[in-house]
Amino acid sequence: MSYSVSREHFEKLAEEALKTLPEEYRKYFVNITIIIEDYPGEEDIKKLNTKKRTLLGLFSGVPYTEKGRFFDVPYPLPDRIILFQKNIESISSNEEQLVEEIRKTLIHEVGHYFGFSEKELREYE
Repeated sequence: MSYSVSREHFEKLAEEALKTLPEEYRKYFVNITIIIEDYPGEEDIKKLNTKKRTLLGLFSGVPYTEKGRFFDVPYPLPDRIILFQKNIESISSNEEQLVEEIRKTLIHEVGHYFGFSEKELREYE
């Protein structure tokens, strides 16, 4: 059931998926980077108490809802959304499904960017 593509093609698909997100969310993407990695690191696995092969994406940074609270000083480092390519590919059987899984993972991680918890996101999904 695994559908694999090159890193370059996966990045292109992620860019396309990002463009499908509603403008009302994309306009808040200031100082945020999307990174593609094969798998999550051990530190993330332990911190999130999950399995290496089940984590599809990760938001790392300061949620949008908490920005500007520390004397309104801008955050110098970009927030990050990390997509784990091999894990997303492992649940996809063709390119159409791969694009949809990338899109769903981006939406989930964007939810964290906006301050939603895992529980709140599961209720929404």
